[in-house]
Amino acid sequence: MAGLSLHCPGAVTVTVTRSTKTRFSRITTTTIRTRISCIGWDPEGVLGPPKGGHIARLEFKKRLEKDEGAREAFVQQLKEEQERRRAERQARVVPETNDGLLEYFLDTEAREIEFEISRLRPRLNKEFFDHIKLELGQLRFAVSRTKEMEDRVIELEAIQKVLLEGTEAYDKMQADLVSAKERLIKILQSEDKKSTLLEMVERNQLNRSVLALLDENIASALENDHKEAAAFMENVRATMLKYITV
Repeated sequence: MAGLSLHCPGAVTVTVTRSTKTRFSRITTTTIRTRISCIGWDPEGVLGPPKGGHIARLEFKKRLEKDEGAREAFVQQLKEEQERRRAERQARVVPETNDGLLEYFLDTEAREIEFEISRLRPRLNKEFFDHIKLELGQLRFAVSRTKEMEDRVIELEAIQKVLLEGTEAYDKMQADLVSAKERLIKILQSEDKKSTLLEMVERNQLNRSVLALLDENIASALENDHKEAAAFMENVRATMLKYITV
């Protein structure tokens, strides 16, 4: 069975609980939590869901900065984990029917839901959600309901909410990316960047999404040894920070 709760707009926290009955009728329950968010969207999921232990992470970061061997081992570990998860994803066969797709998502690990939503977004349409509603209606209004049917209703309601809110978050993220790209191009191509930034501030168009996209471009320029372009964008970034408020 699965449950879901919201903590902030655009973010979904999913709790998936699996119960296994043994031959002695004892039930073992395992709970997995994951997070879908339009901020910090991580479909690759290499680093896993957000965790506590801020001080421990800072200490680990300092150790990586000082210890080259540990840093290389950590990077290698990330690469291996990424390759392992990529292989697992490629091994999964996506069903062609809505019924099969529903079971596919029900069998998906919590940490993979975010990736699967981004990959299969076109399939998560009205027809698919109508299919879930139809099965829910049949189960809810059945003349006689069994425990298995009640569990199925809870399961379907949970995955329905996860997918609806997950697709909403994904669509919002995509819209934000398009908008951020247009605004960033406007800033970079402007001859009077200060005036452009002030105008965007007045219209509430300058936000962290634009800054994040600029950071990605700076990182890409540095990675490809485009030092002049990176320096230019870093100057733009410094100017943006004077005006950015959200």
